[in-house]
Amino acid sequence: MDYSQTARGILNAVGGSKNIQSVTNCATRLRFDLVDDQKVQEAALRQIDGVIDINKSGAQYQVIIGPDVGNVMAALNNLLGDTNNNKASQSQHSLMDRFFDAISGIFTPIIPMLTAAGMLKALLVLLKFAGVLTEKAPSYQFLSFISDSGFYFLPIFVAISTAMKLKTNVFLAGMVGAALIHPNFVAIVTKGASISLFGLKIPNVTYQSSVIPSILAIWFMSYVEKFADRISPKVIKFLMKPLVTLIIVIPFTFFLFGPLGSFIGNILAGFFEFLNRHAPWLVSTLMGALFPLLVMTGMHWSFTPIIVQSYATYNYEAIMGPGSFVSNICQGAAALAVALKSKELKMKEIASSAGVTALLGVTEPALFGVTLKVKNVLYCVMAGGAIGGLYSGLNGVVRYTAGTPGLASFAVFIGKNPLNIVNAFISVGIGFVVTFALTWFFAKTDPKPAVQGVGVTSTTEESSTTPVNKTVSLSSPQVINSPLSGEVVALNEVPDPTFAKGLMGPGVAIKPEAGLVNAPFSGKVTMLFETKHAIGLTSDQGIEILIHLGLDTVELKGEGFESLVKQGDQVVLGQPLIKFDQKLIESKHYNCITPIILTNFDKSKMKLTITAKNKVNKNDELIKISAKE
Repeated sequence: MDYSQTARGILNAVGGSKNIQSVTNCATRLRFDLVDDQKVQEAALRQIDGVIDINKSGAQYQVIIGPDVGNVMAALNNLLGDTNNNKASQSQHSLMDRFFDAISGIFTPIIPMLTAAGMLKALLVLLKFAGVLTEKAPSYQFLSFISDSGFYFLPIFVAISTAMKLKTNVFLAGMVGAALIHPNFVAIVTKGASISLFGLKIPNVTYQSSVIPSILAIWFMSYVEKFADRISPKVIKFLMKPLVTLIIVIPFTFFLFGPLGSFIGNILAGFFEFLNRHAPWLVSTLMGALFPLLVMTGMHWSFTPIIVQSYATYNYEAIMGPGSFVSNICQGAAALAVALKSKELKMKEIASSAGVTALLGVTEPALFGVTLKVKNVLYCVMAGGAIGGLYSGLNGVVRYTAGTPGLASFAVFIGKNPLNIVNAFISVGIGFVVTFALTWFFAKTDPKPAVQGVGVTSTTEESSTTPVNKTVSLSSPQVINSPLSGEVVALNEVPDPTFAKGLMGPGVAIKPEAGLVNAPFSGKVTMLFETKHAIGLTSDQGIEILIHLGLDTVELKGEGFESLVKQGDQVVLGQPLIKFDQKLIESKHYNCITPIILTNFDKSKMKLTITAKNKVNKNDELIKISAKE
């Protein structure tokens, strides 16, 4: 994957830098907050090399990349520069959308820290279990307080992350978070002594490892800072603004937001503790069944404050960890079953890779690349997750520290109860077997016929990973005329595996004789790459095609190409679309062979017939699409 090119394609497809309010990434996906969602070119996004799928979750557009997301994010940041701070109104989004967006934006940046701290704790558990270190060993004690620091100082990290999300001063926010856990304040509260401010007694509450107090305090600070900015004279603003902000925020934090946040956190943790005591099977069963839906919608972020509070209160959590562990393993089981059962080469490749990744704890490639695309698989995963989660709940499985729920971090289930890890493995084993069996017998994975040669009239029926356009009308056959004059070449003979394997959809290729591309039908220009080397069209009947001029010609960055239309234009059959200098392109050692791809072909409903002979002139009939009988 060319990370720079992938990032550039994504940037163009989401409407450019001016349409981006902010963008972050988690373990597998880019998360965009956009100014105008209508500017997103979903078909273009799905066709970009390296993009597994896209997902709209609340106020976010999520582009699923997989394990390479960090490299793509770095390349995207290089393109954005300082524009990754654009501000836009969120009035178009519902209150619930904005809530989930805020939670996601706050916790996404600190997940690596929590993961590192949690995995270091898990490593210590393993070293202690293996007899390598004891709790009294200096090395153990050193590594222990290092791992604890991530959780102990969580109010500071959350305050900084909240400030970044709300675009207020991160250093003032960090100071507010630090004040909550200052050693002197902690010592006074721990001793039961009282402390007051101007005669008012400050509530004796400790905030180590808490998250909600920091979020509430910095939310309040985001408004106070604007007020302080307005009332501070320009001459002394750099002195007065931060002072006024702290003078107002700190008392409100210790008298109101801190105690309120602590109370809310304790209530939430207590509620789930009540469920675990009186209905221990319920939480894990529901989480095992519904976790894919939570991930898909981004709602799993809403549990993060509750989980962290549970760690602080009980030194373990049974809210998400056990059920999500089972669910992730079930995702892996389903993907591996599809990989073994499917006869489609691309699906085998995607499913096998996604299956292994899911077993290790990262499920987005499996969820968006397999579970949501292969019929019935999601239900199999949910059923396996529910059954495995039920066993987990009945046997009181808990997660002792943070970590991605997967086999790579199984040690997070090792703790005081020696049977906890045993029951955790039994629960995921049950989930794996149930899901694999259900997927094997009930998933609908259809075979993919090989591409037939061109030169005689032939019929090929291939699938595309791009969903079919729901507005396609095939009451009469759709004819796609040739956009170029030249030699007709079978798609499987194109010297590029992405096109040759039909990964972007079925079609045909042409070795051009002249540097002019005409419209193959009447319709609309739905996608035009900035480099002018590719154009997407949608016919009046809803058929979508991609005309890709040459191989790797994107590297020319537009040199040798001239667009005669712009995105959104209506075009008529035979209308000139793009000029290209074939001699210049070939002089730079690029192949001008041009694939013509149907990006929304549905083999269950459509029949594709290639009607061209070995040679074709522009505007001659090339492909015919008709409804499948």
